[in-house]
Amino acid sequence: MTAAVARQAAVLATNTRYLHDHLARYIERLTAKLPPPLSVVYLVNSGSEANDLALRLARRFTGRESMIAVDGAYHGHLTSLIAISPYKFNGRGGRGCPSGTYVVPMPDTYQGAFRADDPEAGPKYARSVAEAAARAEADGRPAAGFIAESILSCGGQIVLPPGFLREAYRSVRAAGGVCIADEVQVGFGRTGSAFWAFETQGVVPDIVTMGKPIGNGFPLAAVVTTREIAGAFADGMEYFNTYGGNPVACAAGLAVLDVLESEGLQEKARATGEHLLAGLRRLAGAHPVIGDVRGLGLFLGFELVLDRAARTRAPLQAAYIAERMREEGVLVSTDGPFRNVIKIKPPLAFGPADADLFLNALERILSEDPLRI
Repeated sequence: MTAAVARQAAVLATNTRYLHDHLARYIERLTAKLPPPLSVVYLVNSGSEANDLALRLARRFTGRESMIAVDGAYHGHLTSLIAISPYKFNGRGGRGCPSGTYVVPMPDTYQGAFRADDPEAGPKYARSVAEAAARAEADGRPAAGFIAESILSCGGQIVLPPGFLREAYRSVRAAGGVCIADEVQVGFGRTGSAFWAFETQGVVPDIVTMGKPIGNGFPLAAVVTTREIAGAFADGMEYFNTYGGNPVACAAGLAVLDVLESEGLQEKARATGEHLLAGLRRLAGAHPVIGDVRGLGLFLGFELVLDRAARTRAPLQAAYIAERMREEGVLVSTDGPFRNVIKIKPPLAFGPADADLFLNALERILSEDPLRI
């Protein structure tokens, strides 16, 4: 990617008032990775810009303003996105839930109301989305849409239970809203079993947002939607993004797709993720401080608890493990509303040998008995 960016930067780096072959090629290759009818692409500079534009699209298409969001979610740092990010507005320095945002419970099958042993957990959690849409309607401000990450990141690496998005999307569309899949952290093959995490739920969103891995660190992000929604947005108020989709960014995006395909990184994420999950479950069997292990591909996490039966959260132990892992030369961090989840999201080049290094370091630290701190 570095070479591709350098070559293009040496030739032409201009804004997007001017068409370029890289732009057309990149959009063709990106949309080829998506199911129909997702065919219209807006290129921007960051995941926050992508999610902000997704809100504009949803609101223009529906003529509505309110949004439904998942508790614990984070969708970006812009003012419009803090308003739909409970992770921020209910966190330190936050001002609480703003009017026009309807929050539904996290579909957490470890700590939530419906657990992993309930085969109907997904549809049961999805009922709260239908209820939120009904509340918004009763309040006289019907929802423009529902936004959710296809796997919850700041919520604590929560894999959605089967059927959750299917039923949630059905309820939102029945209420006249649109469905936005935030793939900023979970897209581009990270789940291993699918290129997009929403595919693991058997759904097709109305709008998909992308960022972070799309440019491997280069400022590139995207919103992809249907022709119908894009048509409603083309209402005379021109949308223009000075640097979104510039030739250098498109060169970076093309190079990322080349590497993902030529090096088989999606399959590598699947295989390495399974190896890492098996190792984490083995460690959980020997160390009761690990209450739950979860994830797909190379989007993983494990939850620390003081007592497995009570599932009492252990944020101090999580912080201790994260710090000790750093001393062992392995970088992880804590997440979740109570900061008691260790998140594991390495580069897709991460392989079995790297996973073993991680597991060996973690095993040494767990042998120190973090429950005693």
